[in-house]
Amino acid sequence: MAPPLSLRARALQWLSQREHSRLELRRKLLRAARRRDAQAAEPVADPGPEVDALLDWLAANRYLSEARFVESRVHARSARFGNRRITQELAQHGAVLDAGTAEQLEATELARARAVWLRKFGAAPVADMAARAKQMRFLAGRGFSAEVIRRVVLGGGDMED
Repeated sequence: MAPPLSLRARALQWLSQREHSRLELRRKLLRAARRRDAQAAEPVADPGPEVDALLDWLAANRYLSEARFVESRVHARSARFGNRRITQELAQHGAVLDAGTAEQLEATELARARAVWLRKFGAAPVADMAARAKQMRFLAGRGFSAEVIRRVVLGGGDMED
């Protein structure tokens, strides 16, 4: 049986698979450190300083980057979700949108909402209020703003806005 990976090796392995926020990686490393210490003969009282030092080293050597994490998360989510959902998801990871990215998302939100709406529904409901409400709830659940939802659903996906 192979010896368990060190915290540094685990962190590099996780970062090689995808970008992580500092907060997310810290949670994973603390969990791994506590598991390691539970099996050790001399457990460390608080693995926090060790994990923080490792995170500082990863950031200093550019293995860990909040900007890359935000960019990758926005790229992965922008085709399917609205600004509110993306912002909320980043906040869960302890990251925030920079002004340029937020402005770019704001400028494309209507087109992204239309694309999502067309993939899901294809056409506007004729006069059925229940179907229209269903479409609006769907887009709201995806994190699009109320104004964008209104323009997409009531406009029927027309692009002349």
